[in-house]
Formats: sequence, structure tokens, C-alpha cells
Amino acid sequence: MNRSLLRTAQPGARRAAPGLVFGSLSALSAVALLAASAYLITRAAEQPPILYLSLAVVGVRAFALSRAVFRYLERLSSHDAAFRQLAVVRTEMYRRLIRVAPAGLGRTDRGDLVARVVGDVDALQDLPLRVVQPLVVSSLTSLVAVVGVALVSPAAAVVLAGTLVVAFLVGCAAADRLARRSERTLADRRGALSGAVVDLVQNIDVLIAFEAMDRQLGRVARLDDDLRRASSRRALTGGVVAAVLSALSGAAVLATIPVVAPDVASGGLTGPAFALVVLVPLAVFEVVGAVPTAVLAWRRVSASGDRVESAVPPEVPPGVVDDGAFGGAAADVAESSRSLDSAARTPGTALRLRDLSATWPGAAAPALRGVDLDVAVGDRLVVEGPSGAGKTTLASVLARFVEHTGRYEVGGVDTATLAPAAVRAAVGLIEQTPYLFDESLRQNLLFARDTATDDDLLAVLERVGLRDWAAGRGGLDAPMGERGVLVSGGQAQRISLARALLRGFPVLVLDEPTAGLDSETARRLVVDVLTTARDDGSTVVVISHVEVPAELITRRVRIEAGRLHEVAVDVEAARDA
Repeated sequence: MNRSLLRTAQPGARRAAPGLVFGSLSALSAVALLAASAYLITRAAEQPPILYLSLAVVGVRAFALSRAVFRYLERLSSHDAAFRQLAVVRTEMYRRLIRVAPAGLGRTDRGDLVARVVGDVDALQDLPLRVVQPLVVSSLTSLVAVVGVALVSPAAAVVLAGTLVVAFLVGCAAADRLARRSERTLADRRGALSGAVVDLVQNIDVLIAFEAMDRQLGRVARLDDDLRRASSRRALTGGVVAAVLSALSGAAVLATIPVVAPDVASGGLTGPAFALVVLVPLAVFEVVGAVPTAVLAWRRVSASGDRVESAVPPEVPPGVVDDGAFGGAAADVAESSRSLDSAARTPGTALRLRDLSATWPGAAAPALRGVDLDVAVGDRLVVEGPSGAGKTTLASVLARFVEHTGRYEVGGVDTATLAPAAVRAAVGLIEQTPYLFDESLRQNLLFARDTATDDDLLAVLERVGLRDWAAGRGGLDAPMGERGVLVSGGQAQRISLARALLRGFPVLVLDEPTAGLDSETARRLVVDVLTTARDDGSTVVVISHVEVPAELITRRVRIEAGRLHEVAVDVEAARDA
């Protein structure tokens, strides 16, 4: 799998260098501290003049202080670099998310997606902190320690180097083997638990109403138990690897004693030097113990990176419109938007489709096949058809979320030559479940046009029949709640329509605006929407299962099995209306 996002998590050499340098100095200070301490204790046992101990005493104090100071500086610089780089990762991740949304995310569970873009992205900061840093520091410290021991006893250095190589190979192999499946399982189970919790919280009213709360709580509990067991297995893995390294550390000490004993007996190696070369492996192995842990962290980071990459791939999936493929400065896009807006309002054909086919991202068969359609400026077109016939795909094609073959024109201009943002500035989409932010009514409207005054907002609420309702809720400061939980479905649709009218789209596409509403509310909403659009002079395409009064529409088409069929409409009655 392409792991470009994972590579992005590693800070550049210039930013990572201070942390690596300070980390290496801290680890070397720890090794030097043990060596100096061993030498000082054994040399002091020989009761030499105090002058002969002064250098060792100063060394112990210096290495004790430097270890703490360098450790602090390493944490400060390495974490600063990792957190700064994490901001770059998040920016890149959201840039990709924007490119594939919304059509490219339709098959991703919302809770699992949250787990990926939050928990898994946060886990990527472990790459520089718990993978790269320990590997570099451990390797450099081991090399310097072996060289230092070789200056005192070449034979002890050979033993130390051999046991370090064995520790690297055995520890890494054991950690990799034990963690290969557990980390992937852990990441998947974490996503499943997150999805179950999100489902529980968002649908708590329905679960209570149908007495299904206990069942959902049981599901969450089972997933939590699975995650706990997977976490326990990972902790056990770390414990086993740590035990193996401890055993190798002791083995290095025991193997060094018989190797250097002849030199001690012959007088070639003093007692303090003997203590130094025998005990240094303990400090070195304490540093090297981070290597298998780094392997475990790598598996965790790798699994998280794969999950993030699968949710927000670097390349836009087939069938999704790639906004990034259309170059041009923002000023050029704005100019194209204004030109297209004017063309879509000029009397004539607002929308023209010729031999248009489209496949929903991830689907095997086309959802639309050979569609031909002309929508005149001011038309109020109703699109009917059974579920799965291709109606939502048509809406997504018109809004340039889903790619198409054939020709699609807005105001006589081929959309293939325009940036998708320019098309969306002329063709507004009101989806089945409009999103309301956890802000005031005013802020939810200002997302459409941030220069609008309160009078503008009240006027557009009047047009969609919500001014009195808003006044009864506290005016424009009325809260909407998370995802609009404080308003009904019909009110949410009207607020979404108000936003579209405030933005001033010349063409409006409404994808099942009555989904989830009772029949009377749905009928009234469709009537109000079409009446408002008619008075506004907008071109409207309504996709709806609800029967729409013939006097409010100018055309009616039906989609079946991806093909379009014209349905007769009393055009004179519509014009009279």
C-alpha cells in the first residue's frame, strides 16, 4: 500500500536532528555514568589517595547531571518536532478527505472513520518518537559503547558486540512475530468499538423507543472486551520481549567474566577496569531494550497508517471527481463561477446531458446509462423512480461529486472544462439529510454567505416559512444542537433551502428533500420549496418519492435501471400556476 502519509509523519532531518543528538548524548551519559560508578567503587575499595579518585568523582557527577539535562532537551526537541509534523499530517489528511468527500466516503462507517482520522492519525506521531528515535539512539550508543570497551579490553568488546547482535536479531524477530497480527487486530477492533459507540450515541432515542438499548450496550461491551483482550495480548508481547532482553543482558555479563578473567589474573587488566567492562553491558542493554519496543511501535504505526490510507487514499478513487486535477488560481475559479452563474440564468437551456453514464464509486455496474436530458432555465423538473434506480447518482453528477462519461453542460458550457468548484457555485445540492452545525441559526445561515446582514437572514427565513418559528425560538441566536438535534427534519430541510436561496444558486438540485418526514409534512415541504423556487425564478430539479402537484412543475421524468424516461405533464396548467 502507498504509505505517503506515513512518510509525512517523519519530521525532516533538520527538525529531527536535535532530538536525535540530545537522545544519543543522554543514552551515552547513562552508559558512562554506570562505567564511572563501577570504576569509582572498585578503585575506592583499593583505598588509594583521594587525589586518584577525583576524576572519577567528577565524572559521576557530570554524567548524572548531563543524563538528566540531555534527556530533558531530547524530550523537548523531539516532541516539538513530532507535534509540529503531526499538524502537517493532519493538514494532508484533511486535504485528501476533502478530495474524496462526499462520494468517496459513502461506504465507510462513520464511527470507524472518526477512529481513523482521530485515533489512527494521532498514532502516527509514534513514528518519530517511538520508532526512529529509539533505533537511531540505540544503534549509535551500542557502537560507541563497543568502541569504548575495546579501548579497555578488546576481548570484552567482542563479547559485548556479539551479544548485542544477538539481542537485536532475537528481540526484533520475536517482537515482529508476536506483534504482526495483534497490532492489526487491535486497530480494527478499536475502529469497530468507536463505530458502535457512535451508533449508540446518535441513535439513543430510537434505541430507547424500541427497547433495544440493552442489546446495543451488550454489543459495545463485547467489542470493549475484545479490545481489552487484544490490548492485554500486546502488553504480554512487550513483557515477553523485555524478559528475553533481560536474559541476554545477564548472559552478556556472565559471558564477559570468563573471557577477561585471564587478563585480570595476568595483571593485564586491573580490578576497576574489570568491573567496568563487566558492568557496562547492563547499561548498554537498557538502551538497546528500546529496539524491540520500537518494532512493536512500528507495527502499531504501520497498522494505523494503513487504516488512514485506506480511508483517505493519496489518489482519488475511480468515479470520484478530483478537484485537485483542475488547476488555476482562485481568482480564475471565481471568474469562471460568475460567468457560469450568468450563463445558467440566461433564457435557454440551463442543463444539458448527452449520452451521460455514471458509476457510483465502488460499484461494479453503472448507475446511469446513456441519459439524455435538457432542462430549460426556470424549469421545475421532478425526477421519479424506485430506490437504486440512479436518482442520487444523477444528483451527485449534477453537483460534480461523481464523475461521468458523455457530456454535461451548464448554461451551454461543458463542465469537463471547468473546475468542479465553479460548477457547484452554479448548481446547488440540497441533500437528503442536510447537515446543521452545532451553532446558532445565524451561523448556520452565514455559512452560505458570510456578508449577509440580519435583515437578509430574516428575509430568507420568511421566504421558507421559518421566520415566526425562529422568533419563537429566540431569533437568529436560536441553537441548533449537534447535527441539528434541536430541530425537526422538515425544519432542517427548510433551513438548508434558506441557505441555498441565500447563496443564490441559479440551479437547485434537491435529493429526496422529504426523506424521513411524514406524508403531510413531506407534501407541504415540497409545495413550499417549489413555490419559493418558482417565485425566485430558479431552475429546480427535485428528486422525490412524494407525489408532487402537477401545477407546480413543468416537467416530470422517471429513472428505471439507470435509464431516463419522459413522463407527460400538463404544461399549460404549470404555466398558468
